[in-house]
Amino acid sequence: MSVAIVVGMLAILVPVSLLTSVTLSSSSSSFSLADLNQTDGEMIVAYNNAVVGILANELETKINKSGAILEITSKLQEVESAPFASSISPELPGIPNDGDMPKRKVAQDILNIDKDFQVIFFLMPNGDIYLVEPYSQQQNLTGNNYAFRDYYKGAVESRNTYLSDVIISAALGRPQANIAVPMYSENNGTLVGLWAGGLNLTSLSESLQAVNLTNNEDGERIVIVDQQGQKIVDSRGQSILSNSTLDESFADLQSFRNAINGQSGTITEIINGTVMAVSYHPVNAFSNVWAVLFMQPYDDNDVVVSDKTTVMQNDIVTQDE
Repeated sequence: MSVAIVVGMLAILVPVSLLTSVTLSSSSSSFSLADLNQTDGEMIVAYNNAVVGILANELETKINKSGAILEITSKLQEVESAPFASSISPELPGIPNDGDMPKRKVAQDILNIDKDFQVIFFLMPNGDIYLVEPYSQQQNLTGNNYAFRDYYKGAVESRNTYLSDVIISAALGRPQANIAVPMYSENNGTLVGLWAGGLNLTSLSESLQAVNLTNNEDGERIVIVDQQGQKIVDSRGQSILSNSTLDESFADLQSFRNAINGQSGTITEIINGTVMAVSYHPVNAFSNVWAVLFMQPYDDNDVVVSDKTTVMQNDIVTQDE
């Protein structure tokens, strides 16, 4: 069976269309608010909690699918070694364009079939770059060694597939999140290298912006953030993807901290001087946790109910478990 067929089969094991099928409207037939028999505020929160749960679960599925492709292909004979390691050039960096073509072909097959990836690469055990596909990104690299990156440290320390926080790509100069799979020798258990892929955040951003927010002009907003609270993508279209810096963090929000700790629900928070109702849900993928936050202006006349707290006129009362 060819590598392309193997990758193709993996890519369709869990078909997903992240976010694009979700319409955030109280009249949506997929979620009947009328059946809840609650106040308007309670219904809004129940709906928002359901939406962020759907988005988080679909994002988990998307990431896990891409990670599974890397895990399976890392066991292929073409991938599980670095026969051209002696050809690594500090000036390039990595091996030449015509070096280790079987491994480059596997990487190209993954990129052709799974559009959730924008780059596939192989790191040596010490973190030196071995190869990158597309090769143009290898040529653009600004360094030779990436052992300082969180995905390298996380994969090596956990000995498992690792999802990184958002970083500035050394090849593209813009934000990227990577999935890394550590590979170990069957003979002596030593680290052979890391087989990794950079997620296509442009695709994820476009999908999130396609979500139909009913009150977008009034301040409704959905963001996906990494474990450090850094924004990855934004429903407003204020994308970080064209920036060379990471300039918006949600780490100070209690909703973010709750999500990273595995909780979901809705609370009120002051964001840029405005009281907002924030629904939150964790995204658990491999060894990392991201979060989905759905923010909208809070009406003091509404009663907001979550799984953990009741919020009325900005007073928070913790409910009994």
